[in-house]
Amino acid sequence: MVFGRARVRALLGLLVAVPVFLALAVYLTGGPTHAGGPAFLDQATENGVFTALASLAVTMPFFIPLSVAVVAGDSIAGEASLGTLRYLLVRPSGRSRLLFAKAAVVALFCMVAALVVVLAGIVAGLAFFPHGQVVTLSGTTIPFLDGFGRSLLAALVVGASMFGLAAIGMFASTFTDAPIVAMAMTIGAVVVAAILDGVSQVAFLHPWLFTNYWLAFADLLREPMRSANIWKDLALQGGYAAFFGSVAWARMTSRDVLA
Repeated sequence: MVFGRARVRALLGLLVAVPVFLALAVYLTGGPTHAGGPAFLDQATENGVFTALASLAVTMPFFIPLSVAVVAGDSIAGEASLGTLRYLLVRPSGRSRLLFAKAAVVALFCMVAALVVVLAGIVAGLAFFPHGQVVTLSGTTIPFLDGFGRSLLAALVVGASMFGLAAIGMFASTFTDAPIVAMAMTIGAVVVAAILDGVSQVAFLHPWLFTNYWLAFADLLREPMRSANIWKDLALQGGYAAFFGSVAWARMTSRDVLA
C-alpha cells in the first residue's frame, strides 16, 4: 500500500529524475573542472559509474532524507488522521506488531530510495558517458563490474544511513495525528543536525550527529576499500534507531487511539 500511494511514487520519480537531469547537464556542459561541483561529478564524464555516485552525493543532503521523512512521518500519523488506526488495532495483531510492521516497510523504503538513485544513475551514466575500467579515488583501476557492485553496495550503505532518520520520523509520527507535523519535525531534525555538523565550535557533537557520516559511502571507491567510517555510521544509525524506536514503541503501546 505504501509503494502504491501517489505521493510515494512521485517521490521515487523525483529520485529517478535527479540522476537523469544531472547526467544530461554534465553531458551538455562537459562537466565541472577537476574537484569542482558535487563529489564525483568531475569524474562522471570519464566513467558512467561515477554518475550514480555523484547522484547519491547530490540527493543525500535533501532529496533522500525528504522522501524518508514523508514516509516515516506518515507511518502512524497518517493512519490516525484517516481514522484507520483504530480499525487496524481491532485485529488481533497488537500494537507492537503493527509498529514493527510499519518500521519494516519504512526501512525497506530507505533501501529502495537509495537503490533507485544508483540504478537510475548507472543507466543515465551508461547512456551518456563511456564505461570500462573504473579509476578509484586511490588512483588504481578496477573492472567495470567491480565498480558497478561497489555502487550497489554504496546504495545499501546510504539506505542504512537513513535508519536513524526513519526512527526519528516514526517517533514523531506516534506523537501526533497530523502527518504534516510529523514530516516537518523529521525534516527539521535533518536541518538542525546538518547545521550543527557544519559549526566547528560544536565539533565535539559531530561524531554523535546522525548526518555526520552520511557521505562515508565514498570510501567504497578507494583501493583497498575503507570501512572504518562506514561501520561508525552503521553503529550510530543503530543507536538512533534503538533509542527513538524504543520511545516510539512506548508511546504507541500507551497512546489513546480512540480520542
